[in-house]
This record gives sequence, C-alpha cells and structure tokens, in this order.
Amino acid sequence: MESYPYFLAAVPILGVAAQWLAWRYRLPSILLLLAFGVALGSILQQSYPSSELVPEELLFPIVSLSVAIILFEGGLSLQFRELREATWRVVLSLVTVGTVVTWILSAAAAYWVLGLDYRLAALVGAVLVVTGPTVVAPLLRHIRPSQRVGSIVKWEGIVIDPIGAVLAVLVFEAVFANGVGEAARSSALSVARTILYGGCIGSVTAVVLVTVVKHFLAPDFLQSPMFLAAALGAFVGSNYVQHESGLVAVTVLGLCLANQKTIHVRHIVEFKENLQVLLISCLFIVLGARIDLYSMQSLGWPAVGFIALIILVIRPLAVAAATLGAKLSINERVFLAFLAPRGIVAAAVASVFALELSHADSLPPEIARQVDAIVPITFAVIIGTVAFYGLAAAPIARLLHLSDANPQGVLLAGAAVWIRDLAGIINKEGVRCILVDTNYSNIAAAQMAGIPAQCASILAEFVQEEIDLGGVGRLLAMTPNDEVNALAVNEFSHLFGRKNVYQLPTSDSGSGRRESVSHRLQGRPLFVEQATFAELERRASLGAAMKRTQLTSEFTFEDYQQRYPDNILMFILDDDGKSLHICDADAAREPAPGEVVIAQIWPSEE
Repeated sequence: MESYPYFLAAVPILGVAAQWLAWRYRLPSILLLLAFGVALGSILQQSYPSSELVPEELLFPIVSLSVAIILFEGGLSLQFRELREATWRVVLSLVTVGTVVTWILSAAAAYWVLGLDYRLAALVGAVLVVTGPTVVAPLLRHIRPSQRVGSIVKWEGIVIDPIGAVLAVLVFEAVFANGVGEAARSSALSVARTILYGGCIGSVTAVVLVTVVKHFLAPDFLQSPMFLAAALGAFVGSNYVQHESGLVAVTVLGLCLANQKTIHVRHIVEFKENLQVLLISCLFIVLGARIDLYSMQSLGWPAVGFIALIILVIRPLAVAAATLGAKLSINERVFLAFLAPRGIVAAAVASVFALELSHADSLPPEIARQVDAIVPITFAVIIGTVAFYGLAAAPIARLLHLSDANPQGVLLAGAAVWIRDLAGIINKEGVRCILVDTNYSNIAAAQMAGIPAQCASILAEFVQEEIDLGGVGRLLAMTPNDEVNALAVNEFSHLFGRKNVYQLPTSDSGSGRRESVSHRLQGRPLFVEQATFAELERRASLGAAMKRTQLTSEFTFEDYQQRYPDNILMFILDDDGKSLHICDADAAREPAPGEVVIAQIWPSEE
C-alpha cells in the first residue's frame, strides 16, 4: 500500500519522458515505454516486495475504460473518404479472412509449439488476433507511411479490436462454458446482438451529442468533457446490455461523429489526441511494470519459436490470403505483412480469461496445469511483436519506398511567378514540392513547368484528404492574404507540428496589438522580417530572380554576401543534398562551404 503514491506518480512521469526521448532520438515510443515499465516494476518490487502495484480488481476496469477512450479517439480519426474501392476491400478482408487465418494458425502453433491443450490453444489464438490503436498509432506516427497503406493499417488496427474481443468470448464459451454444439447455435445470435446493441447505442449517443452541440445546449468549455463522459457511458451501458459490445459502441460513436457534416469536432479530436498519448503512455508503463520476467523466462525457447512463427509465417500468410486479388503493389503487401503488433487489448483479454479459468470449478487437470501460462505467453508475444515491429517496420517501409523518416518535402500555399520559380529550383534538387492556389492560371503555369500543383484553397478539406502528402513534412503559407496564411498554419499544425509550419511575415508586423493577425496565431516567420508578400512581389516585378549557388571553401558565404549584398536567403541545402533547411527570420543560420543556397537576388549584381 505504501508504494502506491510512488507508483502512481512515476507512471505519467516515465510515460511522458519515454515519449519525449522517442521523439528526440527518432525511436519507437512503445519500446521505451515497455522498458521503462519493466524497470519501474523491478525497482518497486525490490523496495516493496509485499505490495501489489495495482490490484487486479482495480486494474482491469481502468484498462477497459482507457481502451474504450483510445478506441473512441481512433474512431474519430476514421474518415470514410479514406477508403477508396481498393482500400475498403483490403480492410474488410483483413478483419474477416485475415482474422480467421490468424486465429487458426496461431491456435495450431500454440498447440504444436507450446504444447498447450487444444482448448487453451484455441483461446490463445483468438486473443492474439487483435492489434489495436494502442500499438498501431504510435508506430504509424513513428513510421509515417504512404497515405493508402497508412489508412489500411489504421482502419485494421481500430476495427479489429471489437472483432477480436467478440471472437475470444465466443471461443471461450465454446470450449469452456457451453460446449461446441451449443456455442455454434448461439454464436450467430451473440454476434448479431453485439453488433446491434453496440451499433445502436453508439449511433444514438452520436445523434444526442450532435443535437446538443448544434443547438448550443452546452457551453464550449464543457463539450470535450461531455464527449468523453458520453463515450464512457456508451461503453459501460452497451456492455451492461450485451457483454463485450462496448468496444463496438465507442468505435461506432467515433465513426458517426467523424463522418457527420452537422457540427465541427476538430476541438474534440485534438482533446482526445492529447488524452490518447497520455493514456497510451500510462498503460504501457503499467503493463511493463506488471510483467513477470521469471514466468516469461520459464516458457523457454518454445515461446521464441512461437513468436517467430507469428511474425514470420502467420501474419504474412494472413495478409496473403486477405489481399488475394486486391489492387495493391508488392511493396504494400510486404509492408502489411510486417506490421501487426499486439498491445493492451490482448493483455487485458488474456488476463480476464486467465482469472475466470483460475476461479472455475472442476477444470480438467490438463487444463488446470496450463492456465497460469496464458498471461505470460500473451505478454511474451506483446513484447516480441512490439520489439520486432518497433525496430524493423520503419526500415522496411523506407526500403520499400513507402515512408520517409524525415520528410523534406514542402507544401506551398500560393503559386505566384516567383513562388513557381522557387518551387522549380527545389524540385530540381530532388525535394518534393506541391503548390496549392485558387488561381487557375498560376496552377496551369506551374503544371506546364512540371511542378506538381493543385487548384484549390489551402483551407479546403480536399488538400489534406485527397492530395497525397507522402514525403511532405513542412507547410509554407505564402499567399497575398496574411489572414489566410495564419489560418493555413493553424489548419496544418496538427499534421506537421508547429515546428514545421511557416508563413511570410505580415505586412503590419510592427503594429503591436493592432496587428491584423495576432502573433500567437502565426507560424514561424519565413526568410527575413521585411520579406512580406508585397515586398517579394515588388522585387520580382523589378527583375529580382531566384538563384541557386553552390558554396565552396574558395567561395564562402561571406564572398556570396559581398557579391549579392541585397539578397533574401530562402533555403539552404546541405552538402549531401538530402536535407533542406528553411531560413527562419527568428533563427538565422549561416551556410557552410559545400552547401547550396537558394535566394532572391538582383541580376544586376551578377
């Protein structure tokens, strides 16, 4: 009992520290979270050997409610527009055909490799079909795959959770409770009830929330807590009516809210995203702290072989069966075959069933001897898959040309003549550049010059949902309208991060509190303080041009400044040509010999 304050304080501290270290050094966050959790559990158990870190009767409800919130947030991120014909067919096959193949092969491997009783093997196989957003979301954030394959993985990871939980319950009832014959007769009815009750409760809750917000029946400051409370209420209410239907209810609730057009839920999504990061951090720390390394070590080499089969044989076969005839490239199939980590849901479901069986009366002796192995096996698979996919998925995605660890591409809002010239130079340097402008003539000119361009408003949903932004990691808002630039910065901050959204200095940047756009709404200022759109346009109309210059030890940046004293430095490309540095008015950097500088100069200075 005396260890509780230390444990409860250490969980969020270590969770946030692990997330920061993962971001700082480009590491998979879930690996660090598990490692920190194991270390915390070992320290506290040594210091307080008689204390239980978190009682099981308290742990399982906390984990269940946390998973419900994470699934709700995952549902809020699922847009039907992401699912093109090829994509939704693949997702549907993965959560049906892929689930069945994974269950059968995992059960067979548990029976033959681990030596489990066939009934326990069937249950373990059902538990291990789930992946879930608790592990998929951090990996996708780390990998940043291409748009299509990322959507497939995200949809599969969220939809598979309620399906896997229902499958595990049906298998448990079939082999331990009602018998195979009775379970076969009742399984269809049970699945129908789960989908019906979960879907209805989730949909009705969504309608109520939309009505409340639409008619201003709740103040703004209460909306985020209200949505959170409604999600928890839908989860426990649905579970009360039909066992294990709560996950379906919160997923449907998130889906309905994400795809309706009556109210805006961006502020709800942002609140849930922040909450999700904290919950995932805390859950993995708690999970790691409860891992019994001795029990896992006692499984021996068969457990290693079982994990290897799941990663190298079962998942690839499941993906091959599910994507048979699908319009996916070989690279996309290979990536899907090597991304299926197990997480919190598998651990929670396995722990619940192990507890149920340990309290059951008159279990057959061969099962009673093996019940205690369910949880260590599940934890071993979680650690093994998280470690493998966490370390291997990103390099595999880069090898398959499906992701970029440090996307250097830029999205340019605006396509004036001087912006097109700038984009042309960047493109020739091998850096992806996309122009977006509402002026069709500007877009047509850019396309004629071979520059990728789209005629649309930078604030339109089309830009984020329809344009493939793979390899693009920065926004440069350079329209003539300062307010549009500021809105674009705020629109793309959640996608690229505040560090990677820039805009031209405003025309009234020295007006203090009377500025047209508040400083807190603006992005990082581009180039130099006087480089407003009007000034750059004026210089371009008078003959100023964009120029690429290679610096050397003989022709240094000082020499460059002497030759072009009135230049406006815009980009610096490092000497290996792989990193594009955007010049910031607040954080200037002097180019070094070997680097390429791109600037607007006066031709008369040549």
